[in-house]
Amino acid sequence: MKLTGFDAERIEPQSAFKPLPTGTYTAVISASEERKTQSGNGSYLRLTLQIVDGEHKGRQLFENLNLDNPNPQAVEIAQQTLSSICHAVGVMQPDDSADLHDKPLTITVITRKRKDTGEDANAIKGFDSASNEPAQATWTAAKGAPFDR
Repeated sequence: MKLTGFDAERIEPQSAFKPLPTGTYTAVISASEERKTQSGNGSYLRLTLQIVDGEHKGRQLFENLNLDNPNPQAVEIAQQTLSSICHAVGVMQPDDSADLHDKPLTITVITRKRKDTGEDANAIKGFDSASNEPAQATWTAAKGAPFDR
């Protein structure tokens, strides 16, 4: 890819993302995809969740659901999490993960230390229906775009 015409002096550098503060946020699932596990003996559903209002609007978090895994406990946890998400967005029997997209829900976010680096990172610890009516109205009005483009 050619970069002719790009001038870094005219564009503000991207700052490092710090973890979101622990709390609850209104979000939507803006993307989903099935990925193979690193070991190659299963797959997981990777969900991209985007904050849709407040100070952190536009920030993304990720949730991985081990729905196809040789460990039955991992599958059970993933299915319970998926059930929580389905209840939160009001889609009880999705045919495809895309059926869960663009529907506001409330997520509970915590901060924890990463095992590999010791750095702070976010984790989603809960999903609930969106009770923030203004956020739902804002999202519905912007239909089709998970963030301001």
